[in-house]
Amino acid sequence: MSDEKKAVVLLSGGLDSATVAAIVREQGFALYCLSFRYGQRQEIEVDKARRLATFFGAREHLVLNLDMGLIGGSALTDRAIEVPKEGESLNVDEVIPVTYVPARNTIFIAYAASWAEVVGARDILIGVNALDYSGYPDCRPEYLAAMQRSINLGTRQGVQNPDYFRLQAPLMELKKSEIIRWGVSLGVDYGMTISCYDPDSAGRPCGLCDSCRLRENAFREAALVDPAKNHSGMAK
Repeated sequence: MSDEKKAVVLLSGGLDSATVAAIVREQGFALYCLSFRYGQRQEIEVDKARRLATFFGAREHLVLNLDMGLIGGSALTDRAIEVPKEGESLNVDEVIPVTYVPARNTIFIAYAASWAEVVGARDILIGVNALDYSGYPDCRPEYLAAMQRSINLGTRQGVQNPDYFRLQAPLMELKKSEIIRWGVSLGVDYGMTISCYDPDSAGRPCGLCDSCRLRENAFREAALVDPAKNHSGMAK
């Protein structure tokens, strides 16, 4: 085995995960990108993830099919629950939005750890952010610390090499505008990403959901123009 650095990056096709992929590439890691088709409304994000993986020169890009729609409980997977469109849940403290998908990051990280063990990657990276994603319990530092401990306790590699796996969230304490500036400095084309929770059949963003509003506000605060607005309907 070589001493090549490898990292599994959870790549959703969104702004944050694209930035994480750019950071990892800049640090000299070989990228193993992992995406999920899990019954989400915004399934176009999987197409975005594929394009981003190619853009970043990923060594491999694995797309796993799950059906979390059978579980439901989220506006992103259950068509009977509407996505909020008027900003009523935008950055509201101590409120878990209906766009929270039950245990989603726990499931995703478990798959990432499984694949990391197989490909020989020590580092697992996720684009969660505690500042701009209010109310999501699986975006907190204490949650990620617990998950890192769990995957080290529950894998052969972690048992044979204590504290082997490193679960990293480099964007955790950054404002969305800071994330955008960092990504731009690394050459991220945000026109290739999507953020909308409820895009139409052509992939056009609704412009009204929390995620759309956060993105718009962040580009404004960063004094930058969102390049997705110059793309033909397939990005956000």
